[in-house]
Amino acid sequence: MNVLVFDIKTVPDIDGCRRLYDLHGLADDDVAKAVFHKRRQQVNTEVLPHHLHQVVCISAVLRSRDQFKVWSLGDLASDEPDLLQRFYSGIERYSPDLVSWNGSGFDLPVIHYRSLLYPVNAAHYWENGSSDSSFRDDNYLNRYHQRHTDLMDVLAAYSSQANAPLDEIASLCGFPGKMNMSCDNVWDAYLDDDIKSIRDYGETDVLNTYLIYLNYERNRGSINQTQYQSECQMVRNALIKLGHEHLHAFEKSWIEL
Repeated sequence: MNVLVFDIKTVPDIDGCRRLYDLHGLADDDVAKAVFHKRRQQVNTEVLPHHLHQVVCISAVLRSRDQFKVWSLGDLASDEPDLLQRFYSGIERYSPDLVSWNGSGFDLPVIHYRSLLYPVNAAHYWENGSSDSSFRDDNYLNRYHQRHTDLMDVLAAYSSQANAPLDEIASLCGFPGKMNMSCDNVWDAYLDDDIKSIRDYGETDVLNTYLIYLNYERNRGSINQTQYQSECQMVRNALIKLGHEHLHAFEKSWIEL
């Protein structure tokens, strides 16, 4: 069984906002300030609607029978269509069970809208049984199928009133939670051309999500306590072996409850 935990990081779609709101001639940061202000006037939040986000990072944990990998797709220079195609190509290659935190509510709708702008091939992701009968009763699109588990949605019993932040649930479980960056900092980091920090942030988020997923799998009897402890130790060892500063810091901040 292949499991792919994913998380996107986004910034305002500046070019799109210029076209939609006739903000031509303004600098990027001024466009962002204008649309943030407009959004706050409308709904008292600066979080933009899904179709006005631009994907600048897709981070992932891949757990297969013989490997554990945490990384961000592409490289520092990868543009949005490249990131989206890599995401879909990974799904076609591994046919993984997707795992996310609020993926149904945010990540996937953003990916869907953004993919319309480019000639990316997402046929395997959208498969619903017309070409592969195994997807008829279990695909990536149906909320209650198993090919995508949105942990926030499932753990809240599909009640938005019970939704919880990833970092708080992770911290309650003894995992590091947020480290040095939050969603509020992504736009500033992007303006500073600090894509690495955004990618590091995404990688710690997918690690938190994967570890919560292990707790969930233990709760529902898919793995026992011995298997859970073995998997956690494997993740720790992998993070130490990889040697990246942010992954080493994550492992050091991980508390054994």
